Amino acid sequence: MAFGGFNQNSNAHPVVEINMVPLIDVMLVLLIIFMITAPLMTHAVKIDLPKADSIAQTEETKHIDLAIDAEGQIFWDAASVSRDQLRENLQRIATETPQPELHVRADQNVPYRKVAEALADAATAGVSRIGFVSEPEVSR
Repeated sequence: MAFGGFNQNSNAHPVVEINMVPLIDVMLVLLIIFMITAPLMTHAVKIDLPKADSIAQTEETKHIDLAIDAEGQIFWDAASVSRDQLRENLQRIATETPQPELHVRADQNVPYRKVAEALADAATAGVSRIGFVSEPEVSR
């Protein structure tokens, strides 16, 4: 099964067989590379997911409603307050145990600056339990 030679014999015929050994070697190398890299691609991001219980919360937590209307006026449990009064109220609830939740309700037309100022005041006071209240979108 020689591929060629130096003799120029006129009755030599071309070789019609394909040597499969190099192709098999390449296939085995590719298979080994795939076997090594495939497990690495499936575990790219390691996430420690939280555990959730299906038991309903029996204790009713106290919450404070902080509302900001379209004009930027601040309301603390439906009572209009200034920014200085807001800071005092936030410092007061930050020291309570357990700390009440602060539910922020902002009009969609209020400037973002007003909401950011209220959140910055809450963070400065030490309030850590903050939630945003929104209305569900109505499907049409």
